[in-house]
Amino acid sequence: MANHFSEGKRPEVRIHIISVGRRMPGWVEDGYAEYAKRMPHECALNLIEIEPFRRGRSTSAEQAREEEGRRILKAIPKGAGVTVLDVLGQSWSTERLAGHLTGWLGAGCDRALLVGGPDGLARECLDRADQCWSLSALTFPHPLVRVVLAEQIYRAWTLNQGHPYHRGG
Repeated sequence: MANHFSEGKRPEVRIHIISVGRRMPGWVEDGYAEYAKRMPHECALNLIEIEPFRRGRSTSAEQAREEEGRRILKAIPKGAGVTVLDVLGQSWSTERLAGHLTGWLGAGCDRALLVGGPDGLARECLDRADQCWSLSALTFPHPLVRVVLAEQIYRAWTLNQGHPYHRGG
């Protein structure tokens, strides 16, 4: 049986954005959907929403991180590479993201991008990652991160395709 490589085709790779939070405002859902629908089938985006931990008066930020971390780790598809989004990660230019995207696609396995909740990511999530990426030193509202990620992945894909969407300066 021939594999994708012997036929000259790239294998399908899905990029899973695993993000804490549900029931987003319409503008978040619309923004994410706009860029997700632009991605080609062989590099599709898949949003996996994680139920946030409900904090009470006696629960700490650490408890919330740990419980959300367990939920995130369970959601990572088997065999997927893992990139965490963390303020202490490396800052990537669009060109560098495009290079990583090429690598992810070339590896032929899915990629999971982990986005924590308001209290951040659990140590177990950070330890599970093979890459740590910082979108910015700025603090973004977590719903906005979904839209930014989808747009930046689309932008990196268009850059790799020579499409004029990305016009670097």
